Amino acid sequence: MSKALLRFIRLSPTKARLVAREVQGMNAELAMASLEFTPNKAAKVISKVIASALANGGLDAKNAIVISCRVDAGPVLRRFMPRARGRATPIRKPTSHILVEVASKPVQETKIEKKTEKAAPKAVKKSSAKVTKATNKTSEE
Repeated sequence: MSKALLRFIRLSPTKARLVAREVQGMNAELAMASLEFTPNKAAKVISKVIASALANGGLDAKNAIVISCRVDAGPVLRRFMPRARGRATPIRKPTSHILVEVASKPVQETKIEKKTEKAAPKAVKKSSAKVTKATNKTSEE
């Protein structure tokens, strides 16, 4: 499992979380492709962080899954805009921290291998039941 953390990005955490929720659990290649066509600043940033996490772990995008994509709130830059009569109103410029965790995809077994594994334990259970019945008969005599 590999991680990538982007800190102090000038992006609203609430807007970034909308994009991050869609990416969680997806294949990394599919996630980056879908983010490429999402018309959002957060989509571009999260796509770059996913690419960075893949590079950190040396993973291939085809064989990786986005385990988690978390967006935390960073410090808020406070600015003031001048208004009428000498007043000023505050402007909040939020920042966020984006953490992406990526892991390689588990190898899936074929259907034939699963069927043979399921059939084998049943045969063992039947044979053990016959052995216990035989031992009970011999102990009674």
